[in-house]
Amino acid sequence: MSGDYIDLPQVLAAAGTVRLPGSKSISNRMLLLAALASGKTEICDLLHADDTARMLDALHALGVDIESGEGNRLLISGVNGNFTVRRADLFVGNAGTALRPLTAVLAFAGGDYRLSGVPRMHERPIGDLVDALRELGAEISYLGAEGFPPLAIRPPRPRAVGRVHVRGDVSSQFLSGLLMALPLLAGETTVEVVGELISRPYVEITLASMARFGVQVRREGWQRFTVPAGSAYHSPGELYVEGDASSASYFLALGALGGGPLRVEGVGLDSIQGDVRFVDALAAMGAQIRGGSNWLEAAAPQRRLQGISLDCNRIPDAAMTLATVALFAEGPTTLHNIASWRVKETDRIAAMASELRKLGATVDTGSDFIRISPPPGGELQPAAIDTYDDHRIAMCFSLAALGTPLRINEPQAVAKTFPDYFDRFAEVTQAVPVLAIDGGSASGKGTVATRVAQALGWHYLDSGALYRLTALAARRAGIAWDDETGVAAIAERLDVRFTVNAITLGGEDVSDAIRSEEISAGASRVAALPAVRAALLFRQRAFRRPPGLVADGRDMASVVFPDSATKVFLVASLEMRAMRRHKQLIEKGMAVSIANLLLDLRERDERDSQRGAAPMQQSPDAELLDTTNLTIGSAVAQVLDWVNKVPKKG
Repeated sequence: MSGDYIDLPQVLAAAGTVRLPGSKSISNRMLLLAALASGKTEICDLLHADDTARMLDALHALGVDIESGEGNRLLISGVNGNFTVRRADLFVGNAGTALRPLTAVLAFAGGDYRLSGVPRMHERPIGDLVDALRELGAEISYLGAEGFPPLAIRPPRPRAVGRVHVRGDVSSQFLSGLLMALPLLAGETTVEVVGELISRPYVEITLASMARFGVQVRREGWQRFTVPAGSAYHSPGELYVEGDASSASYFLALGALGGGPLRVEGVGLDSIQGDVRFVDALAAMGAQIRGGSNWLEAAAPQRRLQGISLDCNRIPDAAMTLATVALFAEGPTTLHNIASWRVKETDRIAAMASELRKLGATVDTGSDFIRISPPPGGELQPAAIDTYDDHRIAMCFSLAALGTPLRINEPQAVAKTFPDYFDRFAEVTQAVPVLAIDGGSASGKGTVATRVAQALGWHYLDSGALYRLTALAARRAGIAWDDETGVAAIAERLDVRFTVNAITLGGEDVSDAIRSEEISAGASRVAALPAVRAALLFRQRAFRRPPGLVADGRDMASVVFPDSATKVFLVASLEMRAMRRHKQLIEKGMAVSIANLLLDLRERDERDSQRGAAPMQQSPDAELLDTTNLTIGSAVAQVLDWVNKVPKKG
């Protein structure tokens, strides 16, 4: 995985067991309430990710004593509602679960505080929460645009207000933050929700969390919430954080799409998290679902998944996963009541629509809905997916690998809630197998590779042909082979088609043209250019399609397919390679001397092995096959034997 992207091969199947990280929503609520409580609280199975790191940083800055215990444990000494630090500048990144409740709590903490985040956080609305806090006497001002962070908070001027109003149709975090702050006030306070309350399960998490710390909120439907006078937080002693139900959705979807069964541990049917109801949506689409108190499991239906129409108010985050599952369903899928997507880490409705279309889907959107129709024939197109610095976009689009190779740009976004997500993904998925065959010119790799591919019934990639095509296209466009920028631009827009009998460039059969000695030499020169290799890398990886791929070249094992289960490096004496090349050219009616071929091969070997970008070399885990004295049949048989000895995953 590069820091800029990760390339996911197409996945054939998914099964196994995943232990989930702790819930982000529960983790940050527990941290804040433990800090506000009297007594010490030991929190176990806390999520370790960017969002919780931002909350911990803020609590440290506010003077809260936090100790790391054995295993995955934290011991927090509560301040009994009184932070010792009364002046602080707090940065919360893009963590809404930190900024919104901290805003509410600090509004009544009696100090001078500044709250800020990344640029996207300064685009996420907070005005409705601030308005409610001001009704109660909070002194909060905007340091940028009206209604948005960053914020300056000063000591409040408490008012004897028994009733306060807050909108419920933008973000449930406004209500949650307000409720968590109200025990800091002396009197009884009732919160009335204006409009429909969205994302209700997250409010249920807030109420359950407050109850664990001794504060019982009286609720009248979803419109009125009362925090009694004299409420105060008290440590419950030891707490365990549930596994993240939103994160569970990706692996449950994998099980439904990839055969399964795939089990997640750490969250079960009796979870307090609303996103656990994602299993109901999967079941409605046809997936086989099982579960217990601390586990959930999904497997593929007997037939194909079916598109559904779903009100997603109860599963706002997990609903994003359904948008990618929809790519594999029969018929359209409509997800509505998702207006909150617009004010998350990015405008998720717009972002999901854009990226789904890259894969070939037809997508319609509105203010609070998205409708996805799978590509015609169900065939996904290889694509580079942009993640918009949004962890959930990065994770949910990984599911598309069940239909196509793809690139996920900026995959580090997953650090927000699931830092090792892609490692876990790889552990429970079976990628399309690939045999990587490398070697010098005329070592026999092309002949061996094509015959092995035929024997296995796999696809074949002549990576060298891509470089030859690039060299030919550059020559025809009048671009010098050492013009790295110009040649890379050519490589990015190659109109190439590989058929059984021909290789076409712009619709023209160039099978013979790319095999000339001049173009072969040009291919070697352009292959030494890092920008060209980068431009062709994903294109090469996109050839990895079911049931498998045989790829030959000079860096297939070391760079292009480093995860290939079988790697072979072919060698042959220089003299034998020159004789083979001489025979090939004579058969094509091309006259050339053995002496010249020896010189050319020697120079090409030196150039390929010494180049800065992906030099030709045997991978440490590659089998070495010397073909000098082998027949083609013997070489093919040996390679097939190595392939067949590879243990099958699962």
